[in-house]
Amino acid sequence: MLRSVAVGQNNIVRLPSRYFPQVEIICSAIRELLDHEAFSDLISHILLLRYEKNDAITDFFSAHCDVRVIWGGDLTIADIRRSPLPPRSFDLTFADRYSLCVINAEAFFGGADPLRIARDFYNDTYLFDQNACTAPHLVVWLGTKSNVEKAQEVFWKNLHGVVAEKYKLQSVSAVNKLADAYRFAASAGACRIVKMEDNLIMRIQLENLSQGIDDQRSMCGYFYEYMADKLEEILPIIKRKFQTLSYYGVDRATLNGFIEDKRPFGIDRIVQIGKTLDFSLVWDGYDLINMLSRTVSLTA
Repeated sequence: MLRSVAVGQNNIVRLPSRYFPQVEIICSAIRELLDHEAFSDLISHILLLRYEKNDAITDFFSAHCDVRVIWGGDLTIADIRRSPLPPRSFDLTFADRYSLCVINAEAFFGGADPLRIARDFYNDTYLFDQNACTAPHLVVWLGTKSNVEKAQEVFWKNLHGVVAEKYKLQSVSAVNKLADAYRFAASAGACRIVKMEDNLIMRIQLENLSQGIDDQRSMCGYFYEYMADKLEEILPIIKRKFQTLSYYGVDRATLNGFIEDKRPFGIDRIVQIGKTLDFSLVWDGYDLINMLSRTVSLTA
């Protein structure tokens, strides 16, 4: 919404119908900001409202949209799109996404700070119970088998220490992780559930990458692992659903070459481990300022 205000748009924002204290905090901060004289002109550009699911109300507001932003996943998008837009209007949608992480095992041992990397990875994953679209569910290790195995041992040991210190795993989540792992192992076959000292981290090592791995995710510290010789091995599974690729120890030239030469169908963001939650004005492949602006051209 604030980005839309920045480009001069009027904004009608539907708040969650359920109560969340975070919503009240954000609304209070917005009211406080608008009370300042410097921002008082923005009051007439912002309408925040809450209503239960109601097609008639959604129809009414949709009929007045120039751009309708739908943030809530595939089912929400399909539901909201039943309300028609004016002929020259369009939807800006943020659908269900999937993210992964790539770690170069050799670089991991070449001067890395394992504890810092573990803390950064924790922030990428556990802060939102691995529910954020940016949170990696698949960890791809690059390097020789011996280097990868040594890197895995150090990486997961350091991550476990961070998780044990900071994270509270709910009983229902622990049961769900086990059930998801056993269900996947029974259907996939070519995988191994790595024995850990507890259920704070669930690791499933894959012998091969197959289409549909993005539909097999769980949460609260549930990770698939795959060992690769080169980055190009992930190409067969990449589709439009893939959003963020986080990385450690992969040089910029390799990443640029991968995108420019291979042109994967998905992956909209490539960021270092620990940066996946950093929001920007380009998101999901959209330049938000341009998408929310109307350009008037004047020629002599």
